[in-house]
Parts: sequence; structure tokens; C-alpha cells
Amino acid sequence: MHLHAREGVFYWSTIKEDKMKFGIIGAGIVGTALAVRLEEAGHECIGVHTRSRLSYERFQSYLKIQHLPLTELVPAADILFITTQDGMIRTVAESLSTKALLKPGQVWIHCSGSLPSDILRVKDSLPIHCLSLHPLQAFASVEEALILLAGTHFGIEGDGEELGDEIVKDLGGIPHHILAAKKTLYHAGAVVASNYLVVLASLAVELFAEAGIQAEEALSSLLPLMRGTLYNLEQAGIPQALTGPIARGDAQVVQGHLDHMPSNLVSIYQDLGLKALELGENKKAQQGFSYPQETLNLLKSLLGKSGVVDRDER
Repeated sequence: MHLHAREGVFYWSTIKEDKMKFGIIGAGIVGTALAVRLEEAGHECIGVHTRSRLSYERFQSYLKIQHLPLTELVPAADILFITTQDGMIRTVAESLSTKALLKPGQVWIHCSGSLPSDILRVKDSLPIHCLSLHPLQAFASVEEALILLAGTHFGIEGDGEELGDEIVKDLGGIPHHILAAKKTLYHAGAVVASNYLVVLASLAVELFAEAGIQAEEALSSLLPLMRGTLYNLEQAGIPQALTGPIARGDAQVVQGHLDHMPSNLVSIYQDLGLKALELGENKKAQQGFSYPQETLNLLKSLLGKSGVVDRDER
């Protein structure tokens, strides 16, 4: 692939004898894995820069690439990946800008899920293009990242999203364009799906403990159930994967949960239940059914929703 500029917009064309020259600033798990996979795709990592000796030694165990000072690395790269921790991305961009370490038309890319690509543009006059490629995956190690990158979905926003598409495809990933102004909500969604899944497991373990099944045993018994639910999500999607008493409209079971639940968990259960009820209504509507009005009102009341109204009034 070769990068061209036309009226300030980047586009890619496949040229077998050419390849992308890229540099890496920050040799963490993501930066290292990206470098390995892009090299395997036929591109050239011209150098890496990191403040951590241990990170560089780990990087070297995968790619025998020279550690370069920024004064050598940056001017030689077509694409510059800034794969530091999120809190350092702006600092790195400011340092490069202050020292005039850039070249016109260069593309700066970060991989943060919460920060917009424009955080790299510390001055409006900078003759660079800013892009963000966020892998929607949790990588515990470089080895794991190398396994998981193929098939990983990426959130892309910034200058030249077509460029981002091609890089992601070379990584074996699946590109998605997101709205830069709403990127924090994209990241919040990722947090809910990943981090809060652990929180939900913790809540379930806590409830099992109340019933006499302690932590390790509780988690081992819940994991197959959670895997089954993930399988149902893959096969049936939302809202059809929803099962359980709220999906069935079994208000008596919900009442029993609330009657015996520790008080510190009641509001969490109710909030999640209201969302489950919303999904349950959608599921029934798709199937051509609906909750009996009395059941719907009772469930809303149990789950703490005030101002219950008839369907026709909503």
C-alpha cells in the first residue's frame, strides 16, 4: 500500500513494490502487537522509541527493530503510531510540535478508545493528519494481542478514515467508523460490555454467597451460565437472547428476589431490571405479543419506576 495526498485527503492504492514506513512511540502491548502484525503484512517498522528499557527489551524479543531518538524516528516515518498510555498522548504530541518533529502530510495515530483523534492536533497549523484506531478488545499480554488482533473490531475516527480501514484490515481486524464528538459514549459502551461484565459476575457471586455458595465455587458455577448467555447473544441477538422472569413476565419471582435481597443490592437489581423490562417489551413486540397491562404495571412498580402509565399514553 502507498499513501498519497490529494487536496489534503488521504487515499490508498495497492503497489506491490511499495510499503508503508511507520514508527512506534510507546512499546507497550498494543504498540508491539501492531508493529509485529504490520511487519507481517509487508510494511516496514523503521524504529521504536520508548522510555522503558524493559518495554524495549520485550519489543526486541518480537522484532529486531532499532531504538531511535525522536529526532531520527519522526522525520523518517510516513505513519507515526503514538501508543503510549492515554495520559501521555497529548504530552507526546505537544513535545513533537514544540520541537517541530514532524513532516508535512505525516499521519499521527493513537489507539485510545476514550480520546478523540484531535487530541494530537495541538496547533491548528500543524501540517499533519490525525487518526484514531481503537481495538475493541482487552489485551492482557503481547502474545494474547497477537492471537486476538485477527477478528478484533476497531473504532475509527479522524482524518482519512479510508486509511484507517486499510490499516485495520492489514491487522486482520474489522473497521467501524464512529462519531468523534460521541467517542466517550462509544468508550462507555465498551466499558459496560467488558468491565461491567466483571461487576455483574461479582454481584452474582455475592448473591450466591448469601445462599451459601462461596466465592470460588460460585464463580465456577456461574461461568457456564454466562458463556451460554454469550452464545445466545451471538446466535439470537438483542432482545431475543433475553430470558428469565422479567422476560416471561413472572412478577411473583421478581417480588421474591426483592423480598430476600440484601438492601445494598436492591437499587442495582431494580435499575438492571427496568432495562431488562424494556428489552422484554421489545422482544414480545417482535414476536407479536405484549405483556398483560396488569403484569407490566406490577413489574414497573416492583422495579421502582414511578408514574406507571398505560401503553397508549406513552
